[in-house]
Amino acid sequence: MPHAIKDLAVIGLSVFVAYLLAKTDALHAVLLGSGERMILGSFISGLFFTSVFTTPVAIVALGEIALRESPIVVAGVGALGALIGDLFLFSVFDGHISRDADALMKTFSLGKMRSLIRSRIFRWLTPLLGALVIASPLPDEIGLAMMGLTHTRISVLVPISYAMNFIGISIIAAAVRAF
Repeated sequence: MPHAIKDLAVIGLSVFVAYLLAKTDALHAVLLGSGERMILGSFISGLFFTSVFTTPVAIVALGEIALRESPIVVAGVGALGALIGDLFLFSVFDGHISRDADALMKTFSLGKMRSLIRSRIFRWLTPLLGALVIASPLPDEIGLAMMGLTHTRISVLVPISYAMNFIGISIIAAAVRAF
């Protein structure tokens, strides 16, 4: 439980920092300026778009950059950064989630749960739901954990992650430009 409180505090701090960044010109000094800096800023913001702890700040940064740069460029470069972040997180989740789930099922003799997890529908539906989570502003850890649970291959993850992050960042860029 102390870890959960610490994690919630970090998430709260991240939301507060995102709020401050949105209300001040701090992003202009760091990420904005010439076109090259905005592209680098899009990539770095994309890296931060993947984690529960940094998603709020990344959304604000990507939105600010999308006001000054082409939304397609911001989404394309940001999605590349997010893909790199997702690959890192996936390497952490891939083995651990499966081992933890197997150990939990053995401990509690959850035969029905084991059958569900090994079923064809679960193996098809879980990565699909994981992809939808990656496209959403929700942190990618949830979607990546779902994909790790079903042993999704890297060759499948890469195009899904890029496409879903591209869609998610494009929606953010469109929303910011609309308002």
